[in-house]
Amino acid sequence: MDYPQTNRNLFMAIGCLTISALLFSVMGICIRYASHTVDNYTIVFFRNAVGLILFLPFIFKQGIGFVKTEKLWMHTWRCIVGLAAMYGFFYAIAHLKLSNAMVFTYSSPIFIPLIAWLFLKEKVTAAMLCAAGLGFIGVFCVAKPDQGLLNWISIVGISSSLLASMAFVTVRALTQTEPPERIVFYFCLIGSLLSVIPMFWVWQPYHLYELFFLISAGVLANVSQIFMSHAYRLAPAGQIAPVNYIAIIFAGIWGFLLWNEVPDLYSVIGFGIILLAILLCSPLIQRIKRSK
Repeated sequence: MDYPQTNRNLFMAIGCLTISALLFSVMGICIRYASHTVDNYTIVFFRNAVGLILFLPFIFKQGIGFVKTEKLWMHTWRCIVGLAAMYGFFYAIAHLKLSNAMVFTYSSPIFIPLIAWLFLKEKVTAAMLCAAGLGFIGVFCVAKPDQGLLNWISIVGISSSLLASMAFVTVRALTQTEPPERIVFYFCLIGSLLSVIPMFWVWQPYHLYELFFLISAGVLANVSQIFMSHAYRLAPAGQIAPVNYIAIIFAGIWGFLLWNEVPDLYSVIGFGIILLAILLCSPLIQRIKRSK
């Protein structure tokens, strides 16, 4: 085995995932600024429409045959739950501390084993159940907060995490027959078609600075996905997935610098519990346990 090459790939993967997390946190800044004057429906539409436009040159290069699929209904379901999660995440970014909102975005892996067990009949271990329970406690520590344990924004954030986990499990099922590029294309296409519907009621002339933040959010989200995909091609997900959580640190820095946001004690405890939960159910930790 070529260990130097393996280590090089691992470091490159960590670097790509770190860049992805940084870009995603900057996307959060754009969404926060855009939300000051633009409604959530518009932000979600631009996120999907910009992604679709960026994807068109790839489609022209590959040919129209690339988009043919026998899993249209599954693509549609993945888009519906993913789009619902996106509405919730962007709403949370607009109304919560940026680092807290990022916790909802990145806590969905906690629920994936349970959703996979329900829909794909995948095996769930005791460690996974403990991790899910811990993660849920961590999310509540972050959600609590500022307005009582169960407030509207917290419910939206937690529901979005659950919906996102359903979308991820659907993607896992799709990858058995569909290439990643086709999955992303159909998400952007169907997402644009669905998210344009509310625009008939909320469309308005947009200022240049609003368009700047809206388009930037869409570009950053898609470039972030490219770096993330490249990272997972270089190294196993179980080894590098926790690096994603550096986005919460980046978001905390941006929140402090731009809005003087400081996470409270409960949020910090929640961050730690969620990270512990993710580590417990990661494939790397599971493999280490089995080797003992």
